Formats: sequence, C-alpha cells, structure tokens
Amino acid sequence: MTFAAPRRRPADSGSAVVEFVGVLALLLLLFLVIFQLGIVLHIRNVMAAAAADGARYAANADRTEADGVDRAREAIATGLSDELAQRMTVTAVPSRDDPGIVEVTISGPAPLFVPKLSPFHITVRGHALEESR
Repeated sequence: MTFAAPRRRPADSGSAVVEFVGVLALLLLLFLVIFQLGIVLHIRNVMAAAAADGARYAANADRTEADGVDRAREAIATGLSDELAQRMTVTAVPSRDDPGIVEVTISGPAPLFVPKLSPFHITVRGHALEESR
C-alpha cells in the first residue's frame, strides 16, 4: 500500500474572492459617479427649460415678470419636485444689455443622491424678446 503525499494548495488560493470584491467596489463607485452626473444633467436641463419657458411667458404683452417667475417655478415643480422648486431662486428682470429682452435666472442646489446635501449650485438663464405693450 502506498500513501500519497497531501496535495498542497496553490499560493494564490482564495485570491479570486478578494479580486471580485475589489473590482465590484470599483464598478459600484463608477456606477454611482455616472448616476450622479446623470442626475445633475437632468436637473440642469429642467432648470434651463423652465427658465426659457418663464422668460417666454413673462415676455407676453399681457404678462409681467412675476408671471414668468410663477411659470418657471411651476415648471420646476412639475419636472423635478415641489421641495426642490421651493429651494430654487427664480428672478425675472428686463435684460441690462437690451431693454426689449426679459431675462429669467434660476439658481439652485445640485443634490448628491440625497436632496438635502448640495455642495454646489447650478445657475441658468432664459431670455425672450418682449412683445410691445
């Protein structure tokens, strides 16, 4: 009867699990960064559309700048949320460069995954040619 020597494990035994966890952590981080970028771009696009819509509405002959502010705030609330619309600053004024243009400016936070955290602000402007009154 012959006895076989016990088989030795390779030196890298178990390293696949460690590599999997490391790669999974990097992929998760990459996914979260891309997701956050998508959220910020979506918020910026909604804000830009709301500013343009508010400016066009305020530029109508029978409307005021306050009507444009209300319209822009309503568009933000529809596109994003009521809470985020309340946290945004919306102003409408005649343009300093050209008195025949109405300018709506929207400034607000860019939330990071949780809307309460906001390390930076996004500012967009919308312009429209004012109708004669």
